[in-house]
Amino acid sequence: MLKRRLFSIISFMLILLLCFPAAALGKGWDDPTKPGWGNGEKAKHGWIVSKMNHMTLEEKIGQLFIIHMYGQTPTDPDFEETNLNNNRGAKNFKKAIEEYHIGGVIYFNWSQNIGNPANIEQVNALSNGLQDIAMDQRMPIPLFISTDQEGGIVQRLTEPGTVFPGNMALGATRSTDLAADSAGIMGSELSSLGINMNFAPVADVNVNPENPVIGVRSFSEDPDLVSDMAVSQVQAYQEEKVVPTAKHFPGHGDTNVDSHYGLPIINHDLETLRNVDLKPFQAAIDAGIEAIMTAHIVVPALDDSGLPATLSKPILTDLLREEMGFDGLIVTDSLGMSGANVVEPERVPVEAFKAGNDILLNPPNVEQSYNAMLEAVESGEISEERIDESVYRILKAKMEKGLFGNPKTNPDAVENIGSEENLAKADEIANKSITMVKNENNVLPLSTEQDVLITGPSLGEPEYLAEQLADKGFNVSDYATSTSPTQGQIDEAVSRAKDADTVLVTTYTANTNPSQQQLVSALESTGKDVVVSAIRNPYDLMAFPEVDGYLATYGNRDVSIEALSSVLIGEVNPQGKLPVTIPELYDYGHHLGY
Repeated sequence: MLKRRLFSIISFMLILLLCFPAAALGKGWDDPTKPGWGNGEKAKHGWIVSKMNHMTLEEKIGQLFIIHMYGQTPTDPDFEETNLNNNRGAKNFKKAIEEYHIGGVIYFNWSQNIGNPANIEQVNALSNGLQDIAMDQRMPIPLFISTDQEGGIVQRLTEPGTVFPGNMALGATRSTDLAADSAGIMGSELSSLGINMNFAPVADVNVNPENPVIGVRSFSEDPDLVSDMAVSQVQAYQEEKVVPTAKHFPGHGDTNVDSHYGLPIINHDLETLRNVDLKPFQAAIDAGIEAIMTAHIVVPALDDSGLPATLSKPILTDLLREEMGFDGLIVTDSLGMSGANVVEPERVPVEAFKAGNDILLNPPNVEQSYNAMLEAVESGEISEERIDESVYRILKAKMEKGLFGNPKTNPDAVENIGSEENLAKADEIANKSITMVKNENNVLPLSTEQDVLITGPSLGEPEYLAEQLADKGFNVSDYATSTSPTQGQIDEAVSRAKDADTVLVTTYTANTNPSQQQLVSALESTGKDVVVSAIRNPYDLMAFPEVDGYLATYGNRDVSIEALSSVLIGEVNPQGKLPVTIPELYDYGHHLGY
């Protein structure tokens, strides 16, 4: 009897080993690169299915979420109360991984994951610590560790990392090689910090001068240029083993509402959508991109329900999946943004998932969102087969990036962050991006014999620009105003202009800011030479076309301000070409030089 029972047990174990090798290997089975699995697509598929067969429903649902937590370490005691008070569902990263089996995290500066400037050893240790915790669970699955590193005005890793000019600056260079260089360096630096997913590049085609949220985050108004630039960056990120994410589908380039605070409507017809907005996304899909992020925008031509794209099955499933042929990861934009919250809060993740999303990014209430998804499956509203579709895609992406083999990064890799070579590339891009649009009577370059006043909103960095010119031997003074200058500040700027030969105004989205327009107008009335440098959007000239000189800088990062100073004094000949039209004034491609 004992022999028969022993034989039965051994037979069962052999069958289990042959049919489900994952079940027999314990935590050692978490690496599909180990001998025995093979490298073919069939073997990879079998490995993923085997993994999923041993996941609980709770573990599968957890994989759908990428969340933020406050803290500099996996168990940071200084932020426990902050996490609980902000509906993070747990007191620290470790507890969130254990309780919700989350699929990933997103790093921000304001959540203290990445400082400004960054402590690169701390970020590296945080990433490795999080992966250790994830791989020590009952079901070891590595994390997506993500951030927004677009370049320009949206960069989470700044100094001592390499700070690059943004996308519109790259568009002004017309160089796909430089676009690839910037993405390759950013990808390498992110990877050295353990960040394996980047919510970039921006594939939106900016055709609206009043767009409050995209603007210089877009490469251009030309869909072909945007496509070429985006594809070059996708390929560069992939070479650095970072998952790129094209955003914001189906195109956020023609809005005058910020979806962080409202719900924009895109009234393009189908022909325009296909020829403009969708074109860069199709190019990215054809290039093999792994992830696409949705937009919280209403597009009536694609879905007349009034729902934003993030919650729209016709847009995400019918269009993106079926018509455009995308089988990678569909990622929501942050579910905490106002544009996504057009249904009850607990319904947002459920409706987003039903629309076709795979990853639910940054829900405002982690516990509520997780439980809502769990209840939707248990009630039959969402089938477990549909859950499996998304979990399969998630595990496949993690496997193909080698995360199951080794999700951690070498601490010594941080030594290459912000190298001289990397910084030189950022300088090259900035110098080639500055665009001279207008130069009446050769008011530029500036002369050391002139007294120059630099004024404008503090966001336009008048003080830093003045420092750069002073260091180069120029007689310069500066006066910073608020973003919307008060009448008192305007009067003070006019008073100071009386002692200057030339006034340089550093505007910051002045085309939609009447107070900045009044500042420029008042300075023009002094009779002095007035030169404007649009530090962010190049459209500012629309509001004051009579100024003597005008340049487009495309961003207020130090690297761009330094390049601007070199152009202003003739040290660098401006080479940038307008990547957008300035309506009724200057065409796409316009540029001047010395």
